[in-house]
Amino acid sequence: MVMQEGNIQRRVRPTHPGAVLRHMLEELTTDERDQFATLTPKELAKRLGVPARAINELIHERRAMTADMAIRLSRVFKTTPDIWMNLQKAVDLWDAAQANKNQYAKLRPIAA
Repeated sequence: MVMQEGNIQRRVRPTHPGAVLRHMLEELTTDERDQFATLTPKELAKRLGVPARAINELIHERRAMTADMAIRLSRVFKTTPDIWMNLQKAVDLWDAAQANKNQYAKLRPIAA
C-alpha cells in the first residue's frame, strides 16, 4: 500500500524516533561529547530520569515515543516535543495503514 502524505506518496516506513535518537548518540561531535560527557544510552537514561531499558528499547525501535519521553528528550537536546511526536505519528499511521490495508481499501466516502 502506498501511503499518501499531502502530495507525497510514501512506499517505505517513516523513520522511527528511536532511530533518530540512536543516530544522534552515535554522531555527537567532539564539542558535544565534551558537553554531554560520555552520553551512552545508559547515561542518557540517567539524565532523563528513566530506566535504561526504556532508552534501549526506544533506540532499537521496540518502544514507541511517548509524550513524556518527547518532553524529556526535548529538554536535554534543546529540541521540541513536537519533533519527536511527529516522527512517532508518522510511524503509527504507516503501521496502521500496512496492518489494515485490506480493510481500509473497502471503505468508501459518504456522499455529500
